[in-house]
Amino acid sequence: MIEEAARPRSGPEQRRTELAAFLRACRARVSPEAVGLPPGPRRRTPGLRREELAQLAGVGVTWYTWLEQGRPINASAQVLTAVARALRLDAAERDHLFRLAGTPTPQAGPAAPVLDRTCQVILDGLDPMPAAISNGRYDVLLHNAAYDALFPGATRPSSPDGRRNSMWCAFTVPACCNPFLNRAEELPRMVGRLRGAYGRHVGEPVWEEYIRDLSAASAEFRELWARQEVAPPRTSRKVFRHAAVGEMAFEAAYLTIPAAPECHLVVYTPEGPEDRRRMERLVADPGLPAVDHVH
Repeated sequence: MIEEAARPRSGPEQRRTELAAFLRACRARVSPEAVGLPPGPRRRTPGLRREELAQLAGVGVTWYTWLEQGRPINASAQVLTAVARALRLDAAERDHLFRLAGTPTPQAGPAAPVLDRTCQVILDGLDPMPAAISNGRYDVLLHNAAYDALFPGATRPSSPDGRRNSMWCAFTVPACCNPFLNRAEELPRMVGRLRGAYGRHVGEPVWEEYIRDLSAASAEFRELWARQEVAPPRTSRKVFRHAAVGEMAFEAAYLTIPAAPECHLVVYTPEGPEDRRRMERLVADPGLPAVDHVH
């Protein structure tokens, strides 16, 4: 017979165990004085007592005790928010709490990601390879000179609300003038990645307006969006044409940014020596004539 301690635990069981340990550790870090309570005599452990935390959060002592014991109970976003507030959790700790509890994190609104100056330094250091940082809606937040030379349509305000948005360029530049050549392969992947990001923001006004406007502007996007397909960010091949230097093929790699988890760094590596030479020529003379470009 397998002993209980040795029995493999399921994913939900492991999350509940982690949640219990996290709550206990956070409670131990909050002193009674910090929340306006008297220190009281004979405290055997540091921090707040369970009943004090439950009172501050406005939840039942028994319910909170079960939560901290890792029992299989449901926790609503409202109650977890109250617990997080009572524990004085910061944004990262609050998100961690919600993930461990298996509850979607409520979104207060579209917050701008924090990208420090080193991000731009990294992008500039990647020249002559085009590189940019975008969010889940394909808004171009930062880019280097190579990206600007290759994709001016994405680095200038392109959507109706003035955002620099490569998805909008991809679907609204007419096919006859669109430099994005392997569209049949890449556009479904782009929409699949957008669908995956959208799942974390369903109902948010800025996201709903974005999807609605793009659907109205592009029948092709509307058809792909209706497929309900989801795709992860993965390396893919992209082929472009430029009026001055000709066709160029790239391997597009997507890298995550821990400080901005809903953003990604995309780097375009030229596929062959001729692709690299053409890209270098374009970077050296960004004023070469070209049609609008897309990501």
